[in-house]
Amino acid sequence: MKAEQLPDARDTRGLKVAVVGGGISGLGAAWLLSQRHAVTLFEAGRYAGGHANTVDVTVDGITHPVDTGFLVFNRRTYPNLCGLFETLQVPVANSEMSFSVSLAQPDIEWAGTDLVSLFAQPANLARPAFWGMLADIRRFNAETTRLAREHNAPAMSLGEYLDRNGYGEAFRHWYLIPMAAAIWSCPTQQMLAYPLATFLRFCHNHGLLQIMDRPQWQTVAGGSREYVRRITAQLSDVRLNTPVIAVEREAAGVSVLTAQGSERFDALIFACHSDQALRILGQQASSLEEAVLGAVRYQYNRALLHTDAGLLPRRNRAWSAWNYRAGAGRADDRPVSVSYLINRLQPVPFRSPVVVSLNPFDEPAPGSLIQSFDYEHPVFDQGAIDAQAHLPMLQGRNRTWFCGAWTGYGFHEDGLKSAVDVAAQLGVVAPWRANPLPQVEEALA
Repeated sequence: MKAEQLPDARDTRGLKVAVVGGGISGLGAAWLLSQRHAVTLFEAGRYAGGHANTVDVTVDGITHPVDTGFLVFNRRTYPNLCGLFETLQVPVANSEMSFSVSLAQPDIEWAGTDLVSLFAQPANLARPAFWGMLADIRRFNAETTRLAREHNAPAMSLGEYLDRNGYGEAFRHWYLIPMAAAIWSCPTQQMLAYPLATFLRFCHNHGLLQIMDRPQWQTVAGGSREYVRRITAQLSDVRLNTPVIAVEREAAGVSVLTAQGSERFDALIFACHSDQALRILGQQASSLEEAVLGAVRYQYNRALLHTDAGLLPRRNRAWSAWNYRAGAGRADDRPVSVSYLINRLQPVPFRSPVVVSLNPFDEPAPGSLIQSFDYEHPVFDQGAIDAQAHLPMLQGRNRTWFCGAWTGYGFHEDGLKSAVDVAAQLGVVAPWRANPLPQVEEALA
C-alpha cells in the first residue's frame, strides 16, 4: 500500500487513526489529530504520560506531587512544549539547573553554582588539575561555540575531538563526560562515542556552552501529570493497559490487534520507542523500517525516589539540582549515576531532601525508599543519527507514521515536535505554529 493512496488529509475528516504509545509523542499526536479525526490511543502501561510520571509523596507529614521522569523545560529550546502548555493553560514555575560532580576516586567534589560551591571542597584550591579543568572548560566553550555557530564541526566523535585537541583527563572525567552522561542518562563511555556535531548543536542551543545568558528553566507546577490530565480529558478513546500485539497493513486499511481483538483503522501512528514499533510490526516490517527502527539502541535506567541525603554530595555546599556521583574506579562502562534533588527542581513544601536517583551505586538507606521506576532512554550513536536522516522515507508508507523522542535528541520537546510534524502531514497544524508545515502529498513526494 503506497502512502499516496491515503485520502488527502486536508480534505478528509473523520479518518480513524490508531496511535500506539501514550507518552508525550502519542498524547501530542492524539490531541492534535482529534481536532479532525477519530483517534484511539493505545497505551500498554497503567497510566498515560510515559516519562511524565508524577506520584504523590508524603514527607514531613505533608503530601505533595513529585515528578520522577520529565522535570524541566525552558522557553528558548522547548517552543512546541511551551506552545502546548500555553494552549492548555498548564501552570508552570521557575526551576534551576545547577550541577555537581562527586567522585570517590579520586576524592573530588565541586558544583558550578557559584564560587562557594565551586570550592565546596577546599582542597580544590591547591589542585593544579582542578585549575586545569577550569581552563579547559573556558577553552572548550569558546572553541565549540564557534564550531556550532559556523556549523563547522568535524565529522568525528566527541571522544576523538577531545583527544585531537589535548583536553585533560580532569576536564573529561570531572566535568564534561559526567555532565553529558547525566543529561542523556547513559554510560560515560557511550558519550565519548556521541557524534560531535550533534552534541555541540544540542549544547549550543541549550546554552550549555556559555556562562552568561543561559535560559531560565521551568517545571510544571503540580507535576507533569497536570498537562497529561488536560490532554486525556479532551480525548474520547484512551485505552490503558492495552498493549498492541500486532498490526496488519493492507490497501484498504490497518488492523490493530490487542488482547480485546482486532480493530480496523485508516492510519497508524507509532508513538513508542523504535524497537517497540519494530517488534509490533514483526514480519510486516519493510526492509527500510527494519534498518531505520533497528538502528536505535536503548539504555535501561533504574530510578529510585527516596529521602536519603547520603546519595547527594558529601558536602552540603555542593548540593545541586543535578548531582553526578561515581564510586571507586572508572565509571565508563556502567550506567550513569545521578541524583536529582527535587527540592531544587520543583516547588515542593518539604524541608527534608527528596531525591530521584538514577542507577545509584549505593542503595538508599533502609526506610528512605519511597518508590522505584524503570525507564529507557535512546542512545544517540552514529547509527541512531544516520537512522534519523532516513526517517522521512518511512513516513506515510503503508498508512504508517512514526514519532517519538528518539527522532530528535531524546527529550520531551523532541517527542512533541515529532508528533506535531506527523499531525501536520495528516492535515492538522498545531495552534501555536505560525506557519503550516507541508501537507501530506508534499511530505510523501
